[in-house]
Amino acid sequence: QVQLVESGGGLVQPGGSLRLSCAASGSILGFYTMGWYRQAPGKQRELVATISSSGRTNYADSVKGRFTISRDDARKSVLLQMNSLKPDDTAVYYCNLKIQSLGGPQYWGQGTQVTVSS
Repeated sequence: QVQLVESGGGLVQPGGSLRLSCAASGSILGFYTMGWYRQAPGKQRELVATISSSGRTNYADSVKGRFTISRDDARKSVLLQMNSLKPDDTAVYYCNLKIQSLGGPQYWGQGTQVTVSS
């Protein structure tokens, strides 16, 4: 069983920066994509950014140019550097790991709160 543990959330003023990290534990079989999703109150969970085993990245339009995702396979971890934060970025951020094979399982972290407010 794969477990994901996030850290790095908190309160930041508009224009500020935060870095989220997520570490996976357990046995991961095969190639996998890691990513971040977020859910604001009253809204559906949405994709923020993902990074595949080959390093290909995908970002939501709303965060392009402000957020950067990276991964460290030796540590089975993924980072999300968030700059120029806006109040609209306020949400619970969830780490995700998905096995890339067809029908492969996916796993979720418990979530970390990010609040952007003055």
